[in-house]
Parts: sequence; structure tokens; C-alpha cells
Amino acid sequence: MTTGPDKDHAGTRIIDGYAGVADETWARVREHYDEEQATALVSLVAVIEATNRLGVLLNNEGGSYVPGTLTAVAG
Repeated sequence: MTTGPDKDHAGTRIIDGYAGVADETWARVREHYDEEQATALVSLVAVIEATNRLGVLLNNEGGSYVPGTLTAVAG
């Protein structure tokens, strides 16, 4: 478990050094998706990434969610 000052930055250090998506990758995406679909895909990936970072910050263990846990909240 991360504690102290490092915990505060754990969520922002996940992708340190990542250079981004290559132009070749974007070209391949455009072969399969139009602009609207690519935008939706990028948006979905951004939401998943934000959720993953939040999980890191909260020390949630991957795979620990039990289906139905949030039913009462959503209800």
C-alpha cells in the first residue's frame, strides 16, 4: 500500500514517460472508424483510464468488485 506523499501522486505517475499514440495507430483507427466513432472510442478509453487511476488512488484491488454491490445506491 502506498502511503505519504507518494500516494498523493500515484494516480498521476501511472503513465509517466508515455509518448502518446503514434500517427500510424491513428491511421489504422481511421481505417475502421469514422470521426464520430473514433471520438466515442477515445472518450470511452478516457473514462476507463480515469476509473483506473481512481482505483489506484483508493487502493482498490483489481477484480474485487462483487456484482450487485451498488444496487442499493442505484435503486
